[in-house]
Amino acid sequence: MVKRRKDSKNRVLKLGESERKTGGYQYRWETGDGKRHYIYDQTLRTLRTKEKKIVHDIDDGIRTNNLNLTLNDLYNIWINVKKGLKSNTFNNYRYMYEHFVQKSIGLYKVRSLHRTDIRRFYNNLVDNDGLQINTVGTIHLVVHQVLQLGVEDDILRKNVSDDGLKELKKVRGLHGTKRKALTIAQQKLFLDFIKNDPKYKHWYPTFAVMLGSGLRVGELTGLRWQDVDLKNNMINVTHTLVFYDRSKASYTGFGINTPKTKAGYRSVPIIKTVREALINQKQYLESNNLKSVDNIDGFQNFIFVNRFGHVQHQGTLNKALKRIIRDANFDALNRSPTINEETLLPDFSCHTLRHTFTTRLIESGMNVKVIQEALGHSDIQTTLNIYADVTKELKKQQFAHFDDFIAEND
Repeated sequence: MVKRRKDSKNRVLKLGESERKTGGYQYRWETGDGKRHYIYDQTLRTLRTKEKKIVHDIDDGIRTNNLNLTLNDLYNIWINVKKGLKSNTFNNYRYMYEHFVQKSIGLYKVRSLHRTDIRRFYNNLVDNDGLQINTVGTIHLVVHQVLQLGVEDDILRKNVSDDGLKELKKVRGLHGTKRKALTIAQQKLFLDFIKNDPKYKHWYPTFAVMLGSGLRVGELTGLRWQDVDLKNNMINVTHTLVFYDRSKASYTGFGINTPKTKAGYRSVPIIKTVREALINQKQYLESNNLKSVDNIDGFQNFIFVNRFGHVQHQGTLNKALKRIIRDANFDALNRSPTINEETLLPDFSCHTLRHTFTTRLIESGMNVKVIQEALGHSDIQTTLNIYADVTKELKKQQFAHFDDFIAEND
């Protein structure tokens, strides 16, 4: 009969357990690679609680040789194995993690992380760092992928960040502000102003093409004359212009990326206003002796350039919009002091023009699948979500008109 080992209090010790001469207890086990591992605690009871988890993990095939692995350690593994992302997107992910996660929850041991730690972290980002929900969403995307790598590699039993962002939105009522398209009246005010105002008319082709094609801002600023087929009235989208910020990349400057998904490669029909705007742009460049001077990753002959011949930066376009909105509204008020406030231009960005284009397509009754292809949405649900919002608003407007009609004929 095998004699069981006992501690100083005459308690029988299990296999792998031992009492330490310096006080407390330890549990020893071996992993598949033949290496020995230890955990320690001051009392036998608490040691056995830890021991039970380790035995449970071993039985379920969870690796137990990474007990001290931190979220940062797992992130470094993720950095080395993550493939398939555009460099701009990848740099943005790295910036978000290293700026907001690395020195906070990144220091936690992943096996000790709980759902409440994730919730507390996200709440802190909103309350103390003042981040918007979309920014927290990007951070969550990275944290979730890093932890999911731990699950897939049998380091973690489950991903404690599952539904973390959804819970934050639900509890705090944080939902990204829905984009609003320009109304038809606002769209007309905007285009008429920049088309006829001497100070801003050089911007007309840029924004008219964006508003009439639904191109993303990087697709528009990266557009070359060889991408435009005026004979067959088609714009061929094959790439996007990106700007690398030094805070998120190893250098600062422009680069060319291919579309994120296959759906991004597309041909967009040229409508009459877009055709006129493109011809207008060609005449503007010729009359001012302006030529595209940049060679970006082998791409040249860009259509929309500044007065020095360089490609446009998205920030420059948005700043121009701010000035145009201000002056267009002043002009409208000067001409008609009693103008309806809802007709004036709201504060908007370049992406609002793409959303406005989408809204006009839906209002025209165009097939949703055709709209999806024109916009380059890889997921039909993205198109359907916009479709649902627009049709809901249309329903409200139409019932309001119906209400007026009933009142007039009552």
